[in-house]
Amino acid sequence: MKEVFLSVLALISISCYAQKPLNLELKKQLDTILRTDQGIREFLDPQVTDERKDTIAQFLNYPRALLDKSNWKIMQKIDSINIEKVEHIIEKYGYPGKTLVGEPENTAVFYVVQHSDKISKYYKLIENAGKNKELPFRYVAMMLDRKLTSEGKEQIYGTQVYMQMVNNPKTGKKEPFEYVMPIKDAKNVNKRRKKAGFDSTVEENAQRLGVVYKAYTQKQINDVIKNK
Repeated sequence: MKEVFLSVLALISISCYAQKPLNLELKKQLDTILRTDQGIREFLDPQVTDERKDTIAQFLNYPRALLDKSNWKIMQKIDSINIEKVEHIIEKYGYPGKTLVGEPENTAVFYVVQHSDKISKYYKLIENAGKNKELPFRYVAMMLDRKLTSEGKEQIYGTQVYMQMVNNPKTGKKEPFEYVMPIKDAKNVNKRRKKAGFDSTVEENAQRLGVVYKAYTQKQINDVIKNK
């Protein structure tokens, strides 16, 4: 009888934990942070309609003309404000994941850190959130790739692309060279992507970003840049 009572008590405790309410105040704050982070970047997308840009400008509380003229500076300002807010949130709550704020607000801190120079500082926090199912693991993969490429290392999941201007020896003019940054064990990258939760191949992702995929090594990239 005692064992039955303890089992019932354990089930009640688990049920109460599972039904723990979301932090709605924090959820609202993260919603605003997420919308500003993504909104300014959507504004920069040439595919976005003027009507949509007007809506974004209104939400961001900037005149449309000023956003058209100074969008990159405004994005830097928004990013600076957001990372300051996010660091305070992390200090108080740790990673605000799915259990605490629900979805998609559980991605807000990821995006702000991803768009900052604080990746090395917070990568482990993001990684643990992914391992604990508080954040889809594909976001961890994206941050790992950005961390590795910023350190001059090969990425793992093929999420990072780059563009630089190179001289065309035939025309003598500078032209954009866009490529997926070097991938470690590139032949197995799609297996790793699938395991991490991506729903696209490295080829499909590159195409989505306007890049034709080729498994470049760093030496091959250097040769293109030097016109070898």
